[in-house]
Amino acid sequence: MNNLLETFEKKQIERLTGKKRIPTFRPGDTLKVTIRITEGDKSRLQAFEGMCIARKNNSVNSNFTVRKLSHGEGVERVFPLFSPIIEKIEVIRKGDVRRAKLYYLRDRTGKRARIADRDRGDEADQYSIIEEAPVEEKNSNTDESSVVAEQVNVEESKEDEATQDEQKEEPVEEVEVKVEENTEEAPAEEAEKKTDEQS
Repeated sequence: MNNLLETFEKKQIERLTGKKRIPTFRPGDTLKVTIRITEGDKSRLQAFEGMCIARKNNSVNSNFTVRKLSHGEGVERVFPLFSPIIEKIEVIRKGDVRRAKLYYLRDRTGKRARIADRDRGDEADQYSIIEEAPVEEKNSNTDESSVVAEQVNVEESKEDEATQDEQKEEPVEEVEVKVEENTEEAPAEEAEKKTDEQS
């Protein structure tokens, strides 16, 4: 039962992340989350920029909390990681923290709420666009199987050619031997004819 749930959740994650990329980020990073807001018939994009203070990894139910200061008031928002309303997530700054949950920032303001930068280098995306990847894998699998089949056919044809060459070589040797015998016999016959003519 548990295995069925895991496979179903993996398929759902692949379906939800197929058309967008989700970068690797941690608590302490400054994020810019672009959200699609639908109002009646119209829809628009709105950005929410703040610091990631918590992250919960629970397969399809994964979420992260972003906190920002708006007009001196702290605003926190919890986003589902695989939500279809999230257009994109950008990492603005990478922070250097030692905790998984940064709830202590709620009590701090100004310079005390700052987090030092940390250069972690270029990190691969947690989920990149995988819409075309399965198609390529299927093609590569068929290509690999066809390549293997071609190699087997080539090896078989080489073996057949080798056996045919061996069979051809045996009669050729006999013919060469016969020709040599004929050449040896020919001078002997010529010598006999010459001796007959002289006598």
